[in-house]
Amino acid sequence: MDDPSLPAADHDAALRGLARLNRFARSHAILWPRLVALARIANHAGRPLRVLDVATGSGDLPLAMAHHARRQGLDIHWSVADVSAHALDVAKRRAGQAGFDFTAHRLDATIDALPEADVSICSLFVHHLDQPQVVGVLRGMKQASTMALGVADLDRSRLGYVLAWIASRALTRSPVVHVDALLSVRAGFGPGEIKRMSQEAGLGGAMLDRAWPARWRLWWTAP
Repeated sequence: MDDPSLPAADHDAALRGLARLNRFARSHAILWPRLVALARIANHAGRPLRVLDVATGSGDLPLAMAHHARRQGLDIHWSVADVSAHALDVAKRRAGQAGFDFTAHRLDATIDALPEADVSICSLFVHHLDQPQVVGVLRGMKQASTMALGVADLDRSRLGYVLAWIASRALTRSPVVHVDALLSVRAGFGPGEIKRMSQEAGLGGAMLDRAWPARWRLWWTAP
């Protein structure tokens, strides 16, 4: 998926496969409850909650959350960021088809400044990075977020590897996803590693816990 020479057709097939995996795993549910509370605070103050999804891919996470927000009557303005122009085009198109307007930002979260938001979130991205890059992304998210930030990713474990093997083959025919799903678990970080990196990034008081399926969740609230 990270190969810039990957043909568009293969990229699209992989994005569709990952979307199915995310729906099956209910990836959006890991961070969504925390966003609900902040959206209610912002809406009570008479304004939308501004949420930025970092490394959005095809926009699976914010799109699922946007549907929930609509059903719950929450006013949230969604921004999405990714290094891939193709992925952003897919995210914008899918959002438009569902009646949502996503603001898109093409950028590399490891080196570029992020646009300001009330909350920045990131799901299933940091396992693509080395530890100094993770610290840098967390610092960037902190600088961009006026209220909070949330990160969720794969827990490097035997259970995670088994679940990735089964789900990737049961839910998609994309060979890219078949390979990447297992590589992603191997490249993931354990909760202890993430806790140490979050402290290095200046996220004092951040909460870290485990989430199903074989994930961890990091949540930091601005003082």
